[in-house]
Amino acid sequence: MALMFLNGGGMRGGPLHEQLRGAPLLCVTRSAPRYRYFSVGDRFPAMHEVGEGGGSVLGEVYDLPLSVLREHLIPAEPPELEIGVVELADGVSCLATVLRRSFVDSAELVDITDYGDWRAYRGASASGS
Repeated sequence: MALMFLNGGGMRGGPLHEQLRGAPLLCVTRSAPRYRYFSVGDRFPAMHEVGEGGGSVLGEVYDLPLSVLREHLIPAEPPELEIGVVELADGVSCLATVLRRSFVDSAELVDITDYGDWRAYRGASASGS
């Protein structure tokens, strides 16, 4: 089992949530304020650790069997993301999908760090804010 921080489609109600195969939700929390948060082509979010100027990201932590991670979640993730380790607000480390370094300069990235929440961003962009 591994702690997995999800902040996009894998969260409850998201299109990838079924890939968790019933893994238990442990908590809703935020990351440490060390990340820039991006919308990738308005399709999914991505975190990227920065030395300064980062923000905190809202997400859900699951107790995920490694076999579920390997066989279901990772194959469902887009190629712009990879598995990394992030720090949560309480200092705990978790696995997470993070932006691959090779995509950091992609024209598809829109910085949504100020939202710090994929659902809030999607709601604001849907309403034209």
